[in-house]
Amino acid sequence: MTTTERTRILLVDDDEDFLFQHRIQLENAGFEVAAASSRTEAEQAIASFTPDLAILDLMMEHHDDGFVLSHHLKRRFSNLPVIMVTAVTSETGLVFDPASPEERRWVGADALLAKPIRFEQLKREIDRLLAAASAARRE
Repeated sequence: MTTTERTRILLVDDDEDFLFQHRIQLENAGFEVAAASSRTEAEQAIASFTPDLAILDLMMEHHDDGFVLSHHLKRRFSNLPVIMVTAVTSETGLVFDPASPEERRWVGADALLAKPIRFEQLKREIDRLLAAASAARRE
């Protein structure tokens, strides 16, 4: 990327506060952000916005929207790093932690973070996944 090109992040969450807060923080960190509050909005956004990384809420309007969107994005952009964020544990008490490679493949995400998320934690995952994607492109 040239110095004028910024890393592009697709941020999708139906929680408007989460979306606003993390969009501002990502933009302040130098990223170009396309924010969407639903799977439908995200699918419309990628018609004109090719992300370098996606951050997706797991449960939106439909409980499986994050899964569906992740699989759609991975089909369209095979090497796209995806971070899935979820409040499923805090909302239901169920621990959702895909540990095996097969479980992670089924989820369709490269990282899974439990809400609430500190920006430093999110930024660390973004940096890790972008570095891994960059190294894979060089190989």
